[in-house]
Amino acid sequence: MTHPPAPRTSALPPDTGLARDDYALERVPASARYGWPTVAIQRFGLLSALSQFLLGATLGMGMTFWQAVLAVTLGAVILEIVAIAIGIAGMREGLSTSLLARWTGFGTYGSGLVGLVLAVCLLGWFGVQSAVLGSGVAALLGGPAWLWAIIGGLAITAIVVPGFAGMAWTAWITVPAFLLLAGWAIVVELGKHPLGELVASAPAGPVLSLAQGATLVAGGFIVGAVISPDMCRFNKNAADVVKQTVVGISLGEYVLALVGVLLAHALRTGDVVTIVTTTSGVIGTVILIAATLKTNDWNLYAAGLGVTNALHTAFGMRAGRAAVTVVLGVIGTALAALGIADHLIDFLILLGVAVPPIAGIMVAEYFVVRTWRADLDASRERGELPARTPGLVPAAIVVWVAAALIGHFVTWGIPALNALLAAFVLYAVAGKAGLTGRADASRPVP
Repeated sequence: MTHPPAPRTSALPPDTGLARDDYALERVPASARYGWPTVAIQRFGLLSALSQFLLGATLGMGMTFWQAVLAVTLGAVILEIVAIAIGIAGMREGLSTSLLARWTGFGTYGSGLVGLVLAVCLLGWFGVQSAVLGSGVAALLGGPAWLWAIIGGLAITAIVVPGFAGMAWTAWITVPAFLLLAGWAIVVELGKHPLGELVASAPAGPVLSLAQGATLVAGGFIVGAVISPDMCRFNKNAADVVKQTVVGISLGEYVLALVGVLLAHALRTGDVVTIVTTTSGVIGTVILIAATLKTNDWNLYAAGLGVTNALHTAFGMRAGRAAVTVVLGVIGTALAALGIADHLIDFLILLGVAVPPIAGIMVAEYFVVRTWRADLDASRERGELPARTPGLVPAAIVVWVAAALIGHFVTWGIPALNALLAAFVLYAVAGKAGLTGRADASRPVP
C-alpha cells in the first residue's frame, strides 16, 4: 500500500493571491489565525439564509411557540456539542475535516472517501441553493431563472477562490444586513399582532412531534457541524471555538428560526416566500438573496477542501484548492442552470445519513481511543503533519456503514443523533478492543 507524500511547508508555493491554497493540505500556522468574531460571523453566515426562515415556518405550522422553542433547544444543543467537539480538534491541529480524518479514525484512504462524500453532499446543496437563488431573482427582476443561477453560482465561486479571507469580508457585509432584516420583520409584521396572542396560538398545519421538530433542527445543519474543522482551524484557542459556536448557532437557531415560527403563526402559512415578501418587500428579498450567497460559499469551500484531499489520497496529486474550487463551482452552477440539482434533493437527504457518523468516529478517535494523538501532538510542535499515517482502518469503515444504517432505519428518536452516537460508541468499543490499531504504523509516508 503506497501513501501520498506528506505536505511540507517549505515545499509549498506562496499562499497568496488567487493561487491561495488556504492550507488545504497542511496545518494552518498561528500567524494565519483570526480572532473569534471573524470566525463567529462566518458560523452565523452558514445559518443566515432562507432555509432558517423555512425551518422556523415549518416548525410554526406544526407546533406551538413553546414547543418550537423546546425543539430548537434540543436541536441546537446537539449541533453545538458536535460542532464544539470536532471543532476543537480542528483548531488544535489546524487541519481541515477531511485531512484531520487521516489521523482520527479513517486513515489516508478512508479520509479520501470522507472528503468525497462531503464534497458530493455539499456540491449538491450548492447546486440546489444556486437554483433557488436564480428563481428568486427571476421572480424579482424578471429574466430566465437559469441565467440568474449562472450569475449567482459564478459570483459565489469568485468569492470562494481567494479562500477564508475573501469569505470573511463578505460575511461582515451580508450577515449584519440579514440581522437588520430579521429585526425589521419583528417590528413591522409581528407588531401587527399581540405577541402574547402569537405565542399562545395553535399551529395552523399538521402537528409535529418534539422528536420530529428536533430532527428538523439538528438534521438541517448537521453537515455544517461536521465540517467545523474547516472553519475552526482558523481559530486561536478552544475558548474561541466555544464562543463562536455558541454565538453563531444560537443566533441562527433562536433568532432566525423562532422569528420564522412567529411569522408562520401570524400569517398562518408555511410558505417562506410569502413570509419574506409580505414582511419586507423587495429590499428584504434582495438582502435575503445576499445572505443566501453567504451561506452557499461554505458549501463550495468545504467541497473544494474535500476534493483536494481526495485527489491527494487517491492519486498523490497536489491539486491547488483554488483551481479545484473553480472546477466545482462551474459543475455546481451547471447543475443549477440545467435544473438537475432539483432532482438530487432526495439523494442528498439519503446521503446525509452518512455524514453524522463521520463526526462520531473522529471525536471518538481523537478524545477517547487516541491511537494517533501522540503523533499529532509531536508533529504539531514542529508545525508539520505526522510522518506516518495508517493507509486504511477497516473497523472505521464498518462502523461508518453500520451507524449510517442505524440512522436510516431506526425511526425512534432523532436519526442524525442516533447515527452519530452509534458511530461514537461502536468506534470507541472497537478502539478499546484493539480493532483500530496501528496496522500501517510501520509504513512511513514517503
